[in-house]
Amino acid sequence: MATAFKTVEPLEYYRRFLKENCRPDGRELGEFRATTVNIGSITTADGSALVKLGNTTVICGVKAELAAPALDSANKGYIVPNVELPSLCSTRFRSGPPGEEAQAASQFIADVIENSQVIAKEDLCIADGKLAWVLYCDIICLDYDGNILDASTFALLAALKNVQLPSVTINEETGLSEVNLKQKNPLVIRKHPVATSFAIFDDTLLIVDPTAEEEDLATGTVTVVTDEDDRLCSVHKPGGSPLTGAKLQDCISRAITRHKEVKKLIDKVIKSIKPK
Repeated sequence: MATAFKTVEPLEYYRRFLKENCRPDGRELGEFRATTVNIGSITTADGSALVKLGNTTVICGVKAELAAPALDSANKGYIVPNVELPSLCSTRFRSGPPGEEAQAASQFIADVIENSQVIAKEDLCIADGKLAWVLYCDIICLDYDGNILDASTFALLAALKNVQLPSVTINEETGLSEVNLKQKNPLVIRKHPVATSFAIFDDTLLIVDPTAEEEDLATGTVTVVTDEDDRLCSVHKPGGSPLTGAKLQDCISRAITRHKEVKKLIDKVIKSIKPK
């Protein structure tokens, strides 16, 4: 009977749970799904991480290449993010060129990198005007069940913290670059941005970490990105229900708390894989 009611009136089915301050999957309105992270999953990448947020599973691989810096920013390297939502992760996506949601997610990640200053692009420069690192950050969703932005941001941060770049120098006599694969250095991570997403129900009710089903039924979504200094890096709100100042402040406060949990989880995993 409940299954039939859910099929015919999905929104009303959800509202009955929300009135009792819980959700059909048993979580409270402010409760996140179980979150796990595995670092160094892809041996062929320079850095990688696999993140699970409930059923949502995202993998990020970072590949580093050498290139000449742009003329207008001779002392900076490049960070090129790309989010893929292949057909294997959900029936809602089709094979072929990236769809609207994948493009929006890629732009969101690019904005997070720029606004948070997770890495200073100057740190990627090897020789001004001559040589710099390009970091290709490919984020691929393996299983889609909502909240792709939180999972993607988490996977990107964990993968960047896993990156080891070989030492590169330029031979002054020949002008050619010399790569020392035996001497590798980690990236300098200047900030640790963490995204926290909320779904808005009936224009007033906020629930954290929405599933795909909850995102479809919601009247809007909002994603807040903060760093370890409790600084607001960005707010992503793609239309939908408006938010009052008080509600937005509530979202930011919850995002700051969530940041501490995620940062603790990353630190714990990194510490566990470091050689004794």
